[in-house]
Amino acid sequence: MKIRRFELVLLTLLTGCDKPAEPPPPPRPALVMVVGAKAAANPMVLVGEVRPRYESSQGFRINGKVIERKVDVSAHVRKGQVIARLDAADTNLSAAAALADVRAAEASYSLAVAEVERQRQLFAKKFISASALDSREAELKTASAKMAHVKAQANVSTNQTQYTNLTADREGVVTMIRAEPGQVIQAGDTVVKIADTKETDVLVAVPESRMTEVKLNAAVTIKMWADRQKAYTGVIREIAPAADSATRAFNVRVTIKDADESVKLGMTSGVKFNQPNEQQTEEFLVPTSALTEINGKKIVWVIDTDNKAQPREVVAGLFREDGVLIADGLQAGEKIAIAGVHTLIKNQQVKPVIEAAP
Repeated sequence: MKIRRFELVLLTLLTGCDKPAEPPPPPRPALVMVVGAKAAANPMVLVGEVRPRYESSQGFRINGKVIERKVDVSAHVRKGQVIARLDAADTNLSAAAALADVRAAEASYSLAVAEVERQRQLFAKKFISASALDSREAELKTASAKMAHVKAQANVSTNQTQYTNLTADREGVVTMIRAEPGQVIQAGDTVVKIADTKETDVLVAVPESRMTEVKLNAAVTIKMWADRQKAYTGVIREIAPAADSATRAFNVRVTIKDADESVKLGMTSGVKFNQPNEQQTEEFLVPTSALTEINGKKIVWVIDTDNKAQPREVVAGLFREDGVLIADGLQAGEKIAIAGVHTLIKNQQVKPVIEAAP
């Protein structure tokens, strides 16, 4: 009797020590999207730099020492405006010496003409031989040639006095200048760059894999990174015939048709290559965050009708700026997880939070 009563007490104590069963965890919230229609063809958008259509590099045509610089970078210049000057002392002396040589040659020529005239009169009277006359006429020709030679040299010296002034060969803005008073310049060295601001281009590098989408004279849309709300129209003006050896991309120049004062040289811009007949692809566009990899397989987590996460193998296509294309494995209308996919497990209960499809 005592033993049985002890067993009942022990059973009561053991029963009182059991913990109550824990309720199942609440469904985990999961950000999901509904797979929509087939993705639209992706227009190519590339980053470029605003460049002048015409930009000339200018320098002095003679050696010399800079004595004056008249413009600064960003200055607007007109055609023929003086930019910098060299010391003209030596060129002026050379021009004066050349002019003296011309006067001496002219005097020699005049003397040779008079001498030939006298020799011809003497020859007509049979006082001299024909060979003596021929000798004087040869001297006249020599004097004439020497005079022409020194006159040409004098013209060169005169031109060099003008070359001491570096003038703008076009109207535009100064983008670079390397001339300071006291600096010795060599002939042909680039001293200034002048950009024509009347016409501006955008220079973009197009990958060789997408060159089929670039056509000469095709319309494009341009937006400056400084103001992405405003769009400009452009046209493809020039396509490089060969790829750049370093980047393996083709340089393409796009002319901005309606550029205004807010478009500055050197600005960064985005160029959208328009496709006149955009068609639907055979693939679904999903965010890249929805795609994961398990055991070497591309996986997307599909949320079934019971709100449970199910892994599904898919075939991933092209990765784009706005997501990744899924070629096979999904159907329109299905819900897929697009955040935290690396922490999901099979048959995990979730609470879908719908996000609009991209």
